[in-house]
Amino acid sequence: MAGQTDLKKLLATMTPELLPGVHVFVTLPPGRPVPGTLEPVMLFREHEGTTLIVLEGEARAAGLDAVFPCHMITLNIHSSLEAVGFLAAITARLARAGMGVNPVSAFYHDHLFVPADRAEEAMELLRDLATESA
Repeated sequence: MAGQTDLKKLLATMTPELLPGVHVFVTLPPGRPVPGTLEPVMLFREHEGTTLIVLEGEARAAGLDAVFPCHMITLNIHSSLEAVGFLAAITARLARAGMGVNPVSAFYHDHLFVPADRAEEAMELLRDLATESA
C-alpha cells in the first residue's frame, strides 16, 4: 500500500491531530532491556544507547531521567516514506516561529514532537500551512 508522494497534496490534506499526554525522551545504556512497564511510541538504537519516547508518567515510574517534555502531533495523511519535502516544509514553518520539533516517520504517518507548552501554537501553524497549500 503506497503512500502519497505529491507535496502539494500532502500539505493541503494533512489533518494534524494533537494526542493526549506529555511525552518525553529517555535513553537506556547499550544492551539494557526496555523495562516491561514502558510502552514506547518510538524506540531507536544508536551506538551510545537506546532512545525511547514514552509518556512522562511512565518514565517517572521507571525512575528514568527524561528530557524534552512534548506533545505528539500525528499528521493524518498516509505519506510515502519516499515523499520529498513534506517534513522539510513543516519543520521550516515551525522553525520560522522559533519552535524546535522532533519529527518521526512511521510506515503510515509522520509524527511531530513539539514543546509541551507550544502544542496549540504548533497546531495552528500546521492548520494554516494546510489551508495555504489547498
